[in-house]
Amino acid sequence: MNSSLKYTRNIGIMAHIDAGKTTSTERILFYTGITHRMGEVHDGAATMDWMVQEQERGITITSAATTCFWKYKDQEYKINIIDTPGHVDFTVEVERSLRVLDGAIAVFCAVGGVEPQSETVWRQADKYNVPRIAFVNKMDRVGADFYGVVSQIQEKLGANPVPMQLPIGSEDNFKGIVDLIERRAIVWKEDETLGVKYEYSEIPGDMIDTVEEWREKLIEAVCETDDELLERFFEDRESITVEEFMEVTRKAVINRTIVPIMCGSAFKNKGIQRLLDAIAALLPSPVDIGAVNGLNPKNDEEIAREPDPSQPLAALAFKIATDPFVGRLVFIRVYSGTLKAGDVVFNPRTRKKERINRLYQMHANKQNPKEKIEAGDICAGVGFKDLITGDTLCDIKFQISLESMTFPEPVIGIAIEPKTQVDIDRLSGALNKLAEEDPTFKITTDNDSGQTIISGMGELHLEVLIDRLKREFNVDCNVGAPQVAYKEAITTVVEHREVFKKQTGGKGKFADITVVFSPADEEIKGLQFIDEIKGGNIPKEYIPAIEKGFKEAMRNGALAGYPLDSLKVVLKDGSYHSVDSDSLSFEICAKQALRNGLKKAKSVLLEPVMSAEVVTPEEYMGDVIADFNRRRGQVEGMETKAGARVIKAKVPLAEKFGYVTVLRTLTSGRATSTMEFLHYEEVPENIASGIIEKIRGSKAFV
Repeated sequence: MNSSLKYTRNIGIMAHIDAGKTTSTERILFYTGITHRMGEVHDGAATMDWMVQEQERGITITSAATTCFWKYKDQEYKINIIDTPGHVDFTVEVERSLRVLDGAIAVFCAVGGVEPQSETVWRQADKYNVPRIAFVNKMDRVGADFYGVVSQIQEKLGANPVPMQLPIGSEDNFKGIVDLIERRAIVWKEDETLGVKYEYSEIPGDMIDTVEEWREKLIEAVCETDDELLERFFEDRESITVEEFMEVTRKAVINRTIVPIMCGSAFKNKGIQRLLDAIAALLPSPVDIGAVNGLNPKNDEEIAREPDPSQPLAALAFKIATDPFVGRLVFIRVYSGTLKAGDVVFNPRTRKKERINRLYQMHANKQNPKEKIEAGDICAGVGFKDLITGDTLCDIKFQISLESMTFPEPVIGIAIEPKTQVDIDRLSGALNKLAEEDPTFKITTDNDSGQTIISGMGELHLEVLIDRLKREFNVDCNVGAPQVAYKEAITTVVEHREVFKKQTGGKGKFADITVVFSPADEEIKGLQFIDEIKGGNIPKEYIPAIEKGFKEAMRNGALAGYPLDSLKVVLKDGSYHSVDSDSLSFEICAKQALRNGLKKAKSVLLEPVMSAEVVTPEEYMGDVIADFNRRRGQVEGMETKAGARVIKAKVPLAEKFGYVTVLRTLTSGRATSTMEFLHYEEVPENIASGIIEKIRGSKAFV
């Protein structure tokens, strides 16, 4: 088996919910010989959806990793696949997978086309410069429209889609595909071979003109990306070989100037082998992606590491999972060097060494032990003590810190408590394990009621986590009503002086500061701290303690105790006592200054606003829009798609709880909706006063 990096592909499968990602992955595993029977999502038997919750709901929640091999042109290719979720509540899983992948397959439903979550994952792939192939799936479904999906990819995603295949028929008549480069038809046999066998045949007579038209478009689109080929195309196009053409196509895909479009029906076993050929032929290997850049933790200089097993180690931990048999599994992408079982590696974030006890090559939730994993590969390791998502692992002598990942803030919270006293400690341990796995899941304690609040990206996100508490950790919980993760901000400028004095016999405490509070500059989140102390009125060593005090005090605003989203603090003046002043005195003084100063400033409440999209039959459109208006929503646009109306709106999260049930009632179960976080916005004053009163009045369980 050739272990050369040139023949390794690290790819992800990404799409909107229900476009057929997991089914496509199941077929890939079947055709590459990893599984001997095909798991179906609707039977709850998909290999990659191994969590009980995934099998029950028919959706992917965690990104599962697996490795398979595919022969293309007498060469064996190693393909590491990560199947990512499509539901917006699990967007973090997509984000961290794309961070470590070299290429991706974007799956689109031939009926639904470019759906809201398709746009989100596409933007995430753009963020990490991931080359893509598009696969138009479900060509056998009623309403399938291959050419419609191609134009949507161009219009909605701003991509340059280039079909390399055309479908023969659609819906019930979908028989096969036409390969535009080879100019021949491929028809799958409808028998017990499960689509393993297909035969080449002549292009159907009624398709010849269409095939020639799209073939010309393909050749022109590829030639335009390479000046030399374009010249030859005009001079003597016959001299261009298929190999040369594919090489230029591959470069164009890697440079993200074109997106090749394939099609098929994963469920009916059509088109997957050709998709595997395209992965091998067109998507980049770690060598094509080249060196990974990072910073030297000692001096912040930029350094690069080539994808070479003999270079110093550079690897990124991109996911943490709790496995019932081996404990804490850390998924790692090795960019350079070699990682061996038993190695001691260095973590630049903690400045500590970590020992790797065991290494595994993953196949969904099964592990195959490995002695070593080389550059360009993806694996899982066991034995890490203090490692979080986004940490770098490197050689202690050749340190490097790779760019970490940023995750969205949770927007919804619920109060949670164990049903029995015995479960208190078990709940705490279980929640901490889940928070380690998922950076968008946060645990806090409410200062007033002492309740534990868990926060996440949406109702489904928290529902799945509570379900996991019960099944995996055997902890039964009482759960409160969902609460919106409000934030606070100030809108006026306030100057405030705070003096902190304490005399308890012996050494006392003293700190004195004058500060100006104002709204932070645009685009700045969190604390914007400016030190304007002159003439040593406050010694330099106390300034970090003042900043720390403000940072911590921002967790509780003056209106209703919600965290401050952003704040500008200018430290103007102050004084100190040569004996009684210390860092702690100034930290406490800063906390008190914020608490007292904010009472003078005009504070406002901010709420998460969601971007919602509803697809509904025409006759219910009026009811859906009227319902949005009742929920303080703003309808931002409407379009017609596949005979239904698509309504896009902005709506506060507080008004969206239980919306799915209401929508079912309004439209007799015929409409579907998707929702994702957009931004925080000021709550209108009349509504804010009601919310604040309610919050101050009761935080009890419902």
